[in-house]
Amino acid sequence: MASYRELLAAARAEIDEISTPQANALLEQGERPLFVDVRLREEWDEGHLPGAIHVPRNNLESRVETLIPDKTRPLVVYCESGSRSAFATRDLHELGYENAVNLSDGFAGWKRNGYEVVIPAALTPAQRARYGRHLLIPEVGEEGQQRLLDSRVLLIGAGGLGSPASLYLAAAGVGTIGIIDPDVVDDSNLQRQIVHSTDRLGEPKVDSAKRTIEALNPDVEVVTFQERLDSENIERVLAHGWDVILDGTDNFPTRYLVNDASVWHRIPVVHGSIYRFEGQVTVFDPENGPCYRCLYPAPPPPELAPSCAEGGVLGVLPGIVGSLQASEVLKLALGVGESLAGRLLLFDALHTTFDEVAIRRNPECPVCGDHPTITEYIDYVEFCQGAAVHAS
Repeated sequence: MASYRELLAAARAEIDEISTPQANALLEQGERPLFVDVRLREEWDEGHLPGAIHVPRNNLESRVETLIPDKTRPLVVYCESGSRSAFATRDLHELGYENAVNLSDGFAGWKRNGYEVVIPAALTPAQRARYGRHLLIPEVGEEGQQRLLDSRVLLIGAGGLGSPASLYLAAAGVGTIGIIDPDVVDDSNLQRQIVHSTDRLGEPKVDSAKRTIEALNPDVEVVTFQERLDSENIERVLAHGWDVILDGTDNFPTRYLVNDASVWHRIPVVHGSIYRFEGQVTVFDPENGPCYRCLYPAPPPPELAPSCAEGGVLGVLPGIVGSLQASEVLKLALGVGESLAGRLLLFDALHTTFDEVAIRRNPECPVCGDHPTITEYIDYVEFCQGAAVHAS
């Protein structure tokens, strides 16, 4: 029977190896192989190579094809000293990975040479259990989940759209959720605003939402503003440092206000709107696409844009649209996927259809255009009323 040293020597004879100086040189030259860390969870938590993914040796074969579907991708496999990773590299070759090499001196050699090491903010055991289904997704994983816990999302409104969005964002582990809404819970809200309940009638919506969210996930801090967003308080609200704004408002003055502020502060807005059986979702990202004014240069007259209070809304519709908004927020926070920036998604619940309309940046836009004419907050109520008078 062969000894461990003999087995290790045999494995190394079947694979290619690379030293830590050689691996670091690839990074400095702009070539970025994928580093695959096969150590134990405890070792990973103490530090790992930049950009590495964690696939423990004991479940490498069962997980690697999900995490790395491209078997031609260059891989550098490492453990602490290069031994476990030698066996792992050989197994990867047997699974069809053509360009996997072993880091011969391992993580210890990387540290010894003084190269960059990432020390992650580790999740607690309770958090690993709570977000376990996220940790299995390659695009999320532990680092992505930590990004969610560090992210800050502001909800404009705790009504039909804010309700489902707030619950799913909280469940996903978004660490700080801000909610601004001046209203109190009314019995007419409960047909669709699922963050509230009958025993909270008359309670401020922000307080009701805060109670529900904190009961759902104690990891989440909820910052409340029981006030109507306007040009007098928006800078104070935005001073909390939000990464993304979710717009669930139902009036045009607030939409234009939020748009202008987002452009000037470079904060993406996930926009949603609903009416009867129809909903719309898009992303207005100042770094990547048009703004709200590019889509709607001026608000329509009131008779062409009735509110849900006037025209009604199917109770489940806000759940669908709000969930789509939450999905866009999570992608932006994680930095994965393709957002709806430059695309307006249209949903018809009556016929169960989705359509998409392209939105282009308007170089003549008064806020985000090449030569903006609006550079400070205006009287948005007067602006919307003026547009309605002009249209009539």
